[in-house]
Amino acid sequence: MEKLEQLYEGKAKKVFKTSDPNVYIVDYKDDATAGNGAKKGTIAGKGTINNRITNHLMQLLEKHGIPTHFVKELSVCETAVRVVKIVPLEVIVRNIAAGSLAARLGLPEGTKLNSTVLEYCYKDDALGDPMVNEYHIAAMGWATEAELKTIAEMSFKINKVLGDYLKDAGIELIDFKLEFGRDAKNKIILADEISPDTCRFWDIKTKEKLDKDRFRRDLGGVEDAYREVLKRLLGE
Repeated sequence: MEKLEQLYEGKAKKVFKTSDPNVYIVDYKDDATAGNGAKKGTIAGKGTINNRITNHLMQLLEKHGIPTHFVKELSVCETAVRVVKIVPLEVIVRNIAAGSLAARLGLPEGTKLNSTVLEYCYKDDALGDPMVNEYHIAAMGWATEAELKTIAEMSFKINKVLGDYLKDAGIELIDFKLEFGRDAKNKIILADEISPDTCRFWDIKTKEKLDKDRFRRDLGGVEDAYREVLKRLLGE
């Protein structure tokens, strides 16, 4: 498989075409953004860490019956993935109130929710990724009722698998963002990444933040927090 021209560059990754029409190469960057790109910076080693953590967790989910776009880790920052057509939705899974949910509902950050909350946002940086519901999604044709049911079921299962696994590493899964795509057979599979960029990870005992909130909120120790997650999950 040969790496060909770059197709796309986002806030955290570059995507390249390959000689295999069904496979792309994702190259993770050290660039960091927050507030839909309003805040920009660099987190040293972030690309490598997010690549390694994402691939590790994607393979874990595969073992539990969750289909993903992961094909093969090619280097510390590059991974081969299945070509998918991304469903234009960010799926937010929330276990504990934090971030925008805490602000929106006036809840103290860290409030345990009575049940897991699933939220959908339309993927559009220019619009600020507005929150939408099932009716908006159906009206706009972003996903069918059957696809949305599959996405919801997979999201809850991912939450359970990751939550249990992370707990063993002393990490509490506060909330996280998922993206899904349609593969060559029009099947819904998990895509994008699962990393400290897309998840809120707190130390179970100290409640120390081990994720991108350290960058968003200028808390310092960003690189150390990312490396700590890598160490706990992969021993590296």
